[in-house]
Amino acid sequence: MSMNWALYWGIMWVLSGSTDSASKRFFTDFLQDLPTPGTGGPTFDPSAISNITGLVGKTVKMTCRVKNLGNRTVSWVRHRDIHLLTVGRYTYTSDQRFEAQHSPHAEDWSLRIRYAQRKDSGIYECQISTTPPIGHAVYLNIVEPITEVIGGPDLHINKGSTINLTCIVKFAPEPPPTVSWSHNRENDPRYNKVINFDSPRGGISLVTEKGVLTTSRLLVQKAIQEDEGLYTCAPSNANPTSVRVHIVDGEHPAAMHHGNSAPLQPPALISMLMLVCSTLILLHASACCSPTLPKMRTQQQQQQQQQRGGGNGNGQLKDIKGGERLERNSLVPGT
Repeated sequence: MSMNWALYWGIMWVLSGSTDSASKRFFTDFLQDLPTPGTGGPTFDPSAISNITGLVGKTVKMTCRVKNLGNRTVSWVRHRDIHLLTVGRYTYTSDQRFEAQHSPHAEDWSLRIRYAQRKDSGIYECQISTTPPIGHAVYLNIVEPITEVIGGPDLHINKGSTINLTCIVKFAPEPPPTVSWSHNRENDPRYNKVINFDSPRGGISLVTEKGVLTTSRLLVQKAIQEDEGLYTCAPSNANPTSVRVHIVDGEHPAAMHHGNSAPLQPPALISMLMLVCSTLILLHASACCSPTLPKMRTQQQQQQQQQRGGGNGNGQLKDIKGGERLERNSLVPGT
């Protein structure tokens, strides 16, 4: 009843000859704050998504759903710098990557960002022009997935062995729907094909495991010279990466790759040789400076002298029998 009286006096005020500016103030300051009859005012749909993850360079869209909007307007505001981006279907920013989207008579009000960048991450708020305004916050996270091949960028494979390439996709908002491999023979620029697992060559298989960390393993059995070249792993929602495969006949002086083992580089061989040489030098030095050597040499000299003196182990005491007898007698007590 009180609302009807307020509306009555407001209309009478407008009709009483007030100025145009006064009437505009009335409609903006008074009527906009009135809820749509029988609705109870505008509200946000609580089922709307509040966390959105997008990819660098791709298009991302944030949407809020408003019920019973009436004659209110919907705006999008960026919290980082309190920047008003859109009002209704109009965009109010010089950054042309941002765009307001809304279909007539629909409840969805969207903010679209093209060519998303890492700096676009943060909180955005969908606001309704009530007094005070009510809002629905959306957190946007822009990520850049990383794709890598283990052991790259160059792998040396023995001829006749199995080529084992493992591609890893990290930091993707969701597992890639598909992961494709292609082979480019660098010595034949016309040959650049997506690997066909049903090709007449045979012996080619692919195992992909999807999850927070997605892995795709390409196996090519019985490697031949034609298998050499650039292999590219291309996830459908991330940047591709490549590895160069060299087919060698026997040991390769620079690096070898066997299965999942890492290549052994020349610096590692040099370090190993230096360690062996240092050990041999230390052993030789300790042998020369050992305290037992002089004692052994003295015993050898005494044995040689005893052999020259008669070979019975008593040395020169054999010629001095009296002395020998005296020494023996001196050992008997009481003589």
